[in-house]
Amino acid sequence: MKIRAIIKKFLQGLLILAVILVLVGLGNWQLDRAALVKENNAAAKVIDPKIYSLKELATSTLPLDSRNVNKQVSVEGFYVANFKAPLQRDRDGVVSDWEVALLQVDGATPPSGILVARGLWADRLVNPEVAMSTKISLVGTLQPHQNDDRADNAPGVISRLDSSVIVGLVDLQLYDGFIAAKSESTRAEELVRERVVPPIPVSRIAGYYWQHISYVAIWWLMAAIVLYLPFYRRSIAS
Repeated sequence: MKIRAIIKKFLQGLLILAVILVLVGLGNWQLDRAALVKENNAAAKVIDPKIYSLKELATSTLPLDSRNVNKQVSVEGFYVANFKAPLQRDRDGVVSDWEVALLQVDGATPPSGILVARGLWADRLVNPEVAMSTKISLVGTLQPHQNDDRADNAPGVISRLDSSVIVGLVDLQLYDGFIAAKSESTRAEELVRERVVPPIPVSRIAGYYWQHISYVAIWWLMAAIVLYLPFYRRSIAS
């Protein structure tokens, strides 16, 4: 009987220890997520002066790596479609309609394309010399795709800056995210127009820094309660 009681207590102790380790581990996981949220949000505000080629930072059909968001990229290609993106908000909080073009990347195999926020929709006729046969060289910042619709999809209109909303309209492999153009040029000249600057991207990790910290406190408090319960029961029994 004594051996059975000892074994029972030993198993109960192992179970309590396992529960405590799980709860502490969940707290550490939330702590890591809080640190990652803080790190990613801080990194998004740091401007990397280097200009990368698009293929260095992204691959068509694959999700955009959050570490490459807001970095400057250069790419060449041909505009093959043009869209109105209504009710876009820039970094200063100004809401306006943007002109967004689909750039077919020059020399890409298989053929691929990426959305480019060129400027204001009201200025779409500023450069009438740009045609589908005109090769464009551009530099801009790589941005994540938008998740929330600003309008309804319609002919010539996209609800948000997200390649998934046009995937059925073109026979190209599309890049995730989009480029906010800072400069465009042809072989003849630079295309001068007012540019749009998107808001600073924030972390894609769900939640906010202090929300994760509160979860840390909750998980660790539960671990402390589980650790205290055997002593509480013993004190009642005595």
